[in-house]
Formats: sequence, structure tokens, C-alpha cells
Amino acid sequence: MRRKIVAGNWKMNLDWKAANELFQTLKTIRNEQVEVIVFPSSLYLSAFATGENTTLKIGAQNAYPKDNGAYTGEIAFSQLKSIGVSHVLIGHSERREYFSESNEFLKEKVDACLENGITPVFCCGESLPVREQKEEVTFVTRQIEESLFHLNADELKKCVIAYEPIWAIGTGLTATSEQAEQMHLNIRQYIAGRYGAETAEHISILYGGSCNEKNAKELFSCPNVDGGLVGGASLKADSFTQIINAF
Repeated sequence: MRRKIVAGNWKMNLDWKAANELFQTLKTIRNEQVEVIVFPSSLYLSAFATGENTTLKIGAQNAYPKDNGAYTGEIAFSQLKSIGVSHVLIGHSERREYFSESNEFLKEKVDACLENGITPVFCCGESLPVREQKEEVTFVTRQIEESLFHLNADELKKCVIAYEPIWAIGTGLTATSEQAEQMHLNIRQYIAGRYGAETAEHISILYGGSCNEKNAKELFSCPNVDGGLVGGASLKADSFTQIINAF
């Protein structure tokens, strides 16, 4: 059975006081039906992941696919594992665009993530020009194929996929629940074509296109939408709690 997941990507936001206050509030959430993950700044990971937290899972926004070495400024998956980090975002649109992370490099990250027993939250999604050319399915499935399809079925089942239509993030444009459901269905069918229906039905696929407290219930009611990767709305305890409870 697919897990219902709500994940909050804090990105490069919140100073220590604000981040800690938000985290302490979110720790009080009780919803046994939903797996809740927060992805704070790397500065705060050790404080949150190694504390007395029993309700939230802690994820990192990024990591480097080498165990150790002269990689100034980078963080290894093994280091994250050692402090209790359970998830890592891989392939977020901002990492792809601003830091030129290729599908091949993301493949290395996926492997390092799984080797260290951490769950990859693999992000994929298309820009507006790609969608306008009606190439969105080909584009997204290529991202998945080139970074994930070297895995065997058991390895793939350990991954979470987050679909983020880049054109609907911070642009004023909004993806409808029908558009979100259709892409999630396309992704699941594409996985089924390679690995079989049982594997495809095991993998949670999250929606990451400006999910908020107003549209979460409608999105989460879609058959192939298993939760959300939330950006701005995850920075406010009230709105994030509403999204969690939208199931």
C-alpha cells in the first residue's frame, strides 16, 4: 500500500529562532495516517535529527555522492545518515536549473542515497515551454528513466517521486487537479511498463506544484496523488498542519 506523505521543503529560509519555533510546533502534530517529513536548512539538521523527535522525519535538501574527501562545502550521505537524517531531496528543479545538475549526476546521488539507507525523494517536472510544446510526458519520463531505471525493483520501491510542474511554481499559473492526476498516472504507468504493476503501485508519488492549504484536499483526492512536496506553505505551522490533515 502506498504511503501518504506530506513533506515540507523549507529551502533557504528561516533563521535559527524561527526554524526552531516552527519545528517545535510541528512536533506536536499527531496524524498516524500521514508520514510527515521536513527538509530544513542543513545548518539545523543535527539539532532536529538527533533530538527527542518521534513524530517528524528529517530530510536534507541536498548531499554530495562521495563518502568523504576534499569536497569543500559539501555534505556526504554517510554524514547525514550518522545524525539520523532519513530522506534527501534529489533532482529538485532549483538544483537542476541553478546548479546544472544533470540526470547522470542525479543517478549518482540516488545510488549514494540508497547505499546509505536513506530514502531518495526524486523530483521531476517540466518547464512551461516544454508543456506548451506538449512534450511534458516525454520530458518527465526521460528524467525518471535516466536517473532511476538502472535500479532493480526492490531498490526502486525504496524511492519516493515528487512531480513538480516548474511552470506552476511562483509564476501565478496553477496546475489543475486533473493535470496533476494525469501526470501522476503517466508516471505510474511508465514505471509499470518497466517494472510491473506491483512495483508501480508501491511507490508514492507526491505533487510539488504550489501545494497549499486551499488546494491540498482536492489534489490529495486524486487516485494517483499520494501527498505533497510543499514549499512556502510549509513555513507556517497552521497552513502546513492543514495540508497534513487534508487527507
